[in-house]
Amino acid sequence: MSNPSPASPGTPVVLDVWCELQCPDCHAALTDLAALRARYGDRLEVRLRHFPLEKHRHAYDAAQAAEEAYQQGKGREYVEAVLGRTAELAERGQPLLLDVARELDLDAEEFDTALIDGRHLLIVDADQAEGKAIGVRGTPTYEIGGQLIDASKDSSGVRERIEKIADELSAGRHGDQSS
Repeated sequence: MSNPSPASPGTPVVLDVWCELQCPDCHAALTDLAALRARYGDRLEVRLRHFPLEKHRHAYDAAQAAEEAYQQGKGREYVEAVLGRTAELAERGQPLLLDVARELDLDAEEFDTALIDGRHLLIVDADQAEGKAIGVRGTPTYEIGGQLIDASKDSSGVRERIEKIADELSAGRHGDQSS
């Protein structure tokens, strides 16, 4: 992946999070993501990218359900709720995905229909293909400023590495201004 071109001042730094909703390590990553959001606010755009793993049989359905939740305006809340119940998702599958939708006052019937008709599969497949193309092998994996940080095997120091890159990118964007 090439280095991104400089963005205009005020443009947020983009952090892509290659995630899988049946992945306990992705659940653990929520703590780091919350801290990053608190530190950077709207200066950091965190984007969920789907990378369902074959070893988790409900991962594709969960990714599609997350896309439906984004369509209905509560994507982040839905993702966090499902990640908080990865063991239950492994046991229950689609019924849990629909229960979470109901708990968040989303249209569960529309979720069910979306899972049946596969309307969000192209988004999930495109994310996964892009992840594979840039070298994502496991979840969670982060991409920021053209750098890939694989936290699927060891998440120690990940937030600090992301902060360092985000700070460098932000300084570069604001350092280009002359007074």
